[in-house]
Amino acid sequence: MSRLRLVARQVRYEDIAFWRNPVTAGFTFLFPLIFLVLAQLVLADRVEVPGVPSADFYTPAVLTFCIVNVCFVSIAMTVTLARDEGVLKRIRGTPLSLGEYLVARVIHAMLITLLLTLIVVVSGGLLFGAPIPAGQLPTLVLVVMLGALAFAALGLAVSGLIPTAHAAPAVVNAIVLPLYVISDVFIPIDAGSLVATIAGLFPVIHLASALQSVWQPSTAPLDPVDLVWVAGWGLLGLGVARRTFGWEPRS
Repeated sequence: MSRLRLVARQVRYEDIAFWRNPVTAGFTFLFPLIFLVLAQLVLADRVEVPGVPSADFYTPAVLTFCIVNVCFVSIAMTVTLARDEGVLKRIRGTPLSLGEYLVARVIHAMLITLLLTLIVVVSGGLLFGAPIPAGQLPTLVLVVMLGALAFAALGLAVSGLIPTAHAAPAVVNAIVLPLYVISDVFIPIDAGSLVATIAGLFPVIHLASALQSVWQPSTAPLDPVDLVWVAGWGLLGLGVARRTFGWEPRS
């Protein structure tokens, strides 16, 4: 069997496993919509950027949350659990190589991200009047795909650093929750503040800024530096994942 077919079969397996867990699948798709609605109802007055409606801020903010959640949080937790339950050990006994398994996990995360992107974009446009400006669709696809790849690589890297599946929620949430708060996801951050400077060292705020540029091309045009930061963190994650990823459960 060709390597491409092996990857395709593993992607199909990951998809079947995902949809066979309706609670996880439902939460993955419903929570961003709930977040978008609540943000508009509760936090809309926190958006004080001149000429930027709150929906134009929170639609890309929720999309940032989706990408990080699916490609980083979910991968880090599920891969760690699969390792500790011996699933990865059994996979190692098949013709599927380490690289092919990782590629399949990343591809599946990207497919879910694309579906979530469609849902968030349509919801933001129909419910809150925040459609994508004309001509910004290619930019949106570029940023979403780059973000998905980068955070999937980071999720795989972190999965190799987490000692056990029981520790995964604590470790992953300790990483992402502070970054959400300081990275223009929950609330806008003053670009000149110390908090923004600290956030700028990490990839979440750069992904958020790149997505903000899709909805606000005139007030916040795309800065290629943001894409470089996201890509750089993705490459770092890939390098760490190659060194730390393990098939065997850890005692």
